[in-house]
Amino acid sequence: MPLEGEYVPSPYTQAAEQVELYESTGGEEGNTMGGKPVIILTTRGAKTGKIRKAPLMRVTDGESYAVVASKGGAPDNPVWYHNILAEPLVMLQDGPEPREYRAHLAEGLERDQWWQRAVEAWPGYADYQKKTDRKIPVFVLDPA
Repeated sequence: MPLEGEYVPSPYTQAAEQVELYESTGGEEGNTMGGKPVIILTTRGAKTGKIRKAPLMRVTDGESYAVVASKGGAPDNPVWYHNILAEPLVMLQDGPEPREYRAHLAEGLERDQWWQRAVEAWPGYADYQKKTDRKIPVFVLDPA
């Protein structure tokens, strides 16, 4: 069952506008950032229960996806990190239709493998890791 409820756009204008463009064109526009493909992640707010959406770099093995809680190398995790911990059922849109996925925090070898895929997809992740003391979390999203 898809996530339903009141949608609250991101307070970051660029992110909110990209989500709107992506969704309104079925992924035909607003589908890149820095020349690399993005997906739209939909979560339920851990505190508010409201629907939240974020454009994130596309990291996939062809079936599952990973979302990287980098926040550009900030010392804290992005808000959606906490949303996934509270409710691991998410929606991911990579093209015209969103689909349901179940997320889990990758650990050990699984995290290492997905981290490598992530850095290949968006080399900036390696720089973000150097900017922070925290080990940047990686969630794996498997079709629900």
